[in-house]
Amino acid sequence: MAQRSDRIPVVGFLTLAGADSFAQFRNEMRELGYIEGQNIAFERRSSAGRTEPLPGLAAELVRRKVDVLYATGPAAVRAAHDATRAIPVVAFDLETDPVGAGLVRSLNRPGGNLTGLFLDLPDLAGKWLELLHQAVPERKVVYVLWDSTTGSAQLAATRSAAQRFALDLEILEIRNDTDLDRALSRAADGRAQALVVLSSPLVSSNSKRIADFTLRRRLPGISAFRAFVDDGGLLSYGPNLLTFRRFAATYIDKILRGAKPGDLPIQQPNTFNFVVNLRTARAFGLTIPQSLLLRADEVIS
Repeated sequence: MAQRSDRIPVVGFLTLAGADSFAQFRNEMRELGYIEGQNIAFERRSSAGRTEPLPGLAAELVRRKVDVLYATGPAAVRAAHDATRAIPVVAFDLETDPVGAGLVRSLNRPGGNLTGLFLDLPDLAGKWLELLHQAVPERKVVYVLWDSTTGSAQLAATRSAAQRFALDLEILEIRNDTDLDRALSRAADGRAQALVVLSSPLVSSNSKRIADFTLRRRLPGISAFRAFVDDGGLLSYGPNLLTFRRFAATYIDKILRGAKPGDLPIQQPNTFNFVVNLRTARAFGLTIPQSLLLRADEVIS
């Protein structure tokens, strides 16, 4: 149970998009004993899918003197980091190397005012291409949906993996919802035989839309997000986001109780789930190799 005091602590929530992610976060805080309006208050700022407003929104939360700033997504994390060196920042970022980006000194002892949860997506990007190639080895032209606001690490890893499997990549660069419309239209009009969906908050918030597109076009695809296969995509391989978000809430709890963010190690998931939607495979007329199905953590049939 959270400690009670005369002053209710305030947690700032900064995100590119996603009412759902805030609702999940609030539920995780409730599980730890924090009840909004009783012993916790939240200040939520969302940039509605655009990166440009994030620095100003981060500055608003700093002026509000929140006790902890929780930032989700690479652009929000960078904005929070740049806005304050005094207020503790807890990051939820699936696309950034925090040491390489200069956000922390080391994974074990971040130092400064920022800690949180990060994912080594360059390694995962190669895995996505490997699994997709094993599922549909005859598909040689692979389109890659890439949110360029997240940086180039995922894309570079994907290009490297494509060379190993002799695949022909076409990059669909996006930065916002309008770009996504254009990118999917380009894929529909082009020669795409498969789709790799690189990770970003923008992509996550449009997971159903992307999955629906692959269903209409009978296009085998893979994503980090389990929601993609639940909505009809063929494959997903990635961390359990619910568990990841739960850990973020525990870090905020620790900080509210007096822990220093610089002393809290950066957390990275080491367990990943591989899910195959066999219903989608049958609808596409695909036969997924039995060896691949046996490696799946779950098969949707």
